[in-house]
Amino acid sequence: MADATTTSIPGDLTAGGTKKRVKVNGSAIVMGLYLLFLLLPIYWLLNMSLKTNTEILNSFTLWPNDLTLDNYRTILTDPSWYMGYVNSLIYVVLNTVISLAVALPAAYAFSRYHFMGDKHLFFWLLTNRMAPPAVFALPFFQLYSSVGLFDTHIAVALAHCLFNVPLAVWILEGFMRGVPKEIDETAYLDGYSFGRFFTRIFMPLISSGIGVAAFFCFMFSWVELLLSRTLTTVDAKPIAAIMTRTQGASGIDWGVLAAAGMLTIVPGALVIYFVRNYIAKGFALGRV
Repeated sequence: MADATTTSIPGDLTAGGTKKRVKVNGSAIVMGLYLLFLLLPIYWLLNMSLKTNTEILNSFTLWPNDLTLDNYRTILTDPSWYMGYVNSLIYVVLNTVISLAVALPAAYAFSRYHFMGDKHLFFWLLTNRMAPPAVFALPFFQLYSSVGLFDTHIAVALAHCLFNVPLAVWILEGFMRGVPKEIDETAYLDGYSFGRFFTRIFMPLISSGIGVAAFFCFMFSWVELLLSRTLTTVDAKPIAAIMTRTQGASGIDWGVLAAAGMLTIVPGALVIYFVRNYIAKGFALGRV
């Protein structure tokens, strides 16, 4: 009787479980191939940065046969190389601070007040972001040469504001519109001044939006090449422009160029690491 009452797993349930496992395995394979596709260029750049030029040009190897750190040593000891990173960080940080300082009150005005032409003005701000940097290279060059700002960090930072401020306003306005206006009114009734309310109450509520806006401002300014190369020559030359001048009498120094590329990735990776929580919340809640 015990054998007669033994139940078996229905065939449809077994098939369903098999299909589910196949689906999970398929998703894992697709994700693995996607990650491989993304990481392969970075790995190859790292691989080249640890090789000599002779090995890079004469052989195809998946890892260095004669591992060397001379390429990184060249960059970290040669002022013409490492000052490019210093110059880039200076104007990128300046641009991010200026862009957020301008975008925060502007976004607040767009999210809280309605005035004649507000939508047209908001659209006009976004059209500046749509224009390619090449359109503004010549006007900026002439303007900064006339006022004595050419080849300075502030010149590049202000030029990048033309593109980053509209983007920051657009992102922050979406976050601010999600904050109820009753919070503003309650704070004023409690005796808060606008400055105190904005810094103590309102900004913490949109901290995710500020993090997302800062991330995009930093990344655009860090990777932008045309304006930063046009508006600088020596004193404020960024690393992106220096990397385009590796042609010498002996040809292109591929190892040093690869090492410079690897070091260029580091600041962006650090920014992503420190604002990763804000970025995640921003993509989930904000206008991104």
